[in-house]
Order: sequence, then C-alpha cells, then structure tokens
Amino acid sequence: MVLFAEDFGKAFIFKSLRPKIKSFFMKAGYDDVPYELFGWLFYISLAITYFIYIILVYPKISIIVASSSVITLLLTFISWVIIQILILFTIIIYMYFSLNITIYKRTKEIEGILPDYLQVVSSNLKGGLSFEKALWAAIKPEFGVIAKEVTMIYKKVMTGNDLTDALNEFTQKYDSPILRRSFDLIVGEVESGGKIADIVDRVIENIRKTKALKEEMSASTLTYMIFIGAIVIIIAPGLFALSYYLLHVMIGFSSQLSNLNSPNMPISFSADSINPEDFKTFSMMAILLISFFSSLIMSLIEKGDIKGGIKYIPAFMVSSIIFYYIFLAAFGYFFGGIIPGG
Repeated sequence: MVLFAEDFGKAFIFKSLRPKIKSFFMKAGYDDVPYELFGWLFYISLAITYFIYIILVYPKISIIVASSSVITLLLTFISWVIIQILILFTIIIYMYFSLNITIYKRTKEIEGILPDYLQVVSSNLKGGLSFEKALWAAIKPEFGVIAKEVTMIYKKVMTGNDLTDALNEFTQKYDSPILRRSFDLIVGEVESGGKIADIVDRVIENIRKTKALKEEMSASTLTYMIFIGAIVIIIAPGLFALSYYLLHVMIGFSSQLSNLNSPNMPISFSADSINPEDFKTFSMMAILLISFFSSLIMSLIEKGDIKGGIKYIPAFMVSSIIFYYIFLAAFGYFFGGIIPGG
C-alpha cells in the first residue's frame, strides 16, 4: 500500500517539473521528493471531498434535480471535480508557504552560523591543510544545516564532481547574498592560488560587520515597530469600536428626528440605510486586513524581508480582535445610557 501511494504520488507530477520540485524540497532539508506524501494527500482530499459532497452538495442537487438521473450524474461529476481541485489547491498552497518558511529559516540559520564555520576552516588552513580538507575537517554537528550541506558537497566531490562547481551549486541553492558573495570570494582566491586563509578571515570580518550593522539598524527602527504595533493592536480596534457605537447613537437620534415628521427639516434621516451589525463585520475584516499587512511591513523594517513577518500575523490578528471586543464592551458600558434601547 505504501509503494502504491508513492507511485500514485509520482503519477500526478510531470517529469519536466520533477527536477524543480526536487530542488525546492532539498532547500527545505529533504533528501528527496516525498512522493508517498503526495499520494496520501490525494487520498485525504478524496475522503474530504466525499464527506463534503454527501453532507452539503448532494442534498441540494437532489432537491434541484429530482427526476433526471443523467443531470444528477453530470452535476455530481462537476461538483466532485471542483471540490477536490479546490481542496488540493489549498493543500498545495499551504505546503508551498510552509516549505518557503522552512527554507527561509534554514537560510537565516546558515547565515548565522557561517562566520563560526569559516573560522574553523581558517584555523584548519593555517594548520597546513588544503582548502578542500579544511572544509571537510570543519564539519561538526553543532554547525547544523551548513554541516549537512558541506557533507553533501563532500559526497559530490568524492563521486567525481569539481569542488568549485559543487560550492557554486550550494550557494545558488539558497537566496542569500551573504552566502554567495562569501564563497565567490573564497573560490576566486582558490582558483587564483592566493592566500586563502587571509581572504577567509576578511570574509568572516565582513560578515560580522554586516550582521552588527543589521542589528544596529533593527534597533534604530524599534520605535517605528512599536508605533505600528500600537496602531494595529490598540488604536485601530478602539476607533472601530467607537465608530460602531457612534453609529448606534446616530441611528437612534435619526429615528427620533424622523418621528417628528416635520416637512420643513432641511435634512432627511434614514435609520434603514446602515446596519450596525454589517459595520461590525466590516470592522473585524478591516482589522484583520490591517493586522496582516502591518506584520509584513514590520518584517520589512526589522529584517528587510517579508517572509520574516509570517510569525507576527497570528499574534497581531488575535490580539487586535481581542482588543476590539474589549473596546466594544467598554464603550457599550459607557454609551449604554445614551443609545435608545441600550
């Protein structure tokens, strides 16, 4: 059954796409594409589609089409295909973003540990080892992702690949300018036959200076991040909650004025044009939308990358909605005596 799931997963992926998919999964830390997982995901989507069809779709089809079995079969086929495609599309989008976040974390981990790894490489070079052996001797478990990647480079070199090509393939694998520039400089020095240990030490110094500069820039923008966070979590929910009760007040007064039935009034009020509950729904959606984009803006300010803001999205959304309901309760107590019927 497991083999069947793997073969079934391969059947849904075109051969032309398999190298790109394999590269994508390898960036996320997988040694190979989990075709078996794709097969099981198809089975899961099939089961979900079945329950959705039986519970939600079939009762409506049976009401709309009571006599014609051909039309019923056609609608069943169309609805089944649409439902399963939507479910598979949702699963694929979720997997894509999850893997992208994993790749982003691996990239940042590599950038963080790279100076320490190169420091060991430099020590090995100064100890008399060649560049190739210095790379292998520096592999230690505490270096995490980069140790695994260098191990893969070692395996490629041992099977006949050129070291320069293997290093270039490694640097192109991740979207990291620091990683690419560092190894481009080192590989260039190796090919020119210069003092590799000196260039490695300069690369280490430059990486650490760049890291310190980024941390300083992040600290200098802390005020802006606090300001954005206060707007999203407190100010925006408070203003929307206040607007909700002001709307109630306006509708109450307008209904009282309309009861006067004065033909000489210059302004006509209508209490039926705006529903406060619709405004409440709009407020919640607006707050969630503001929270989503604000988290991405904060990520750009702090890290210079949108992917780093994914972790802020749930916290911002939940916090802003909680404060929205807190403000609704507080303003409800305050405006209780003003709103007619409140």
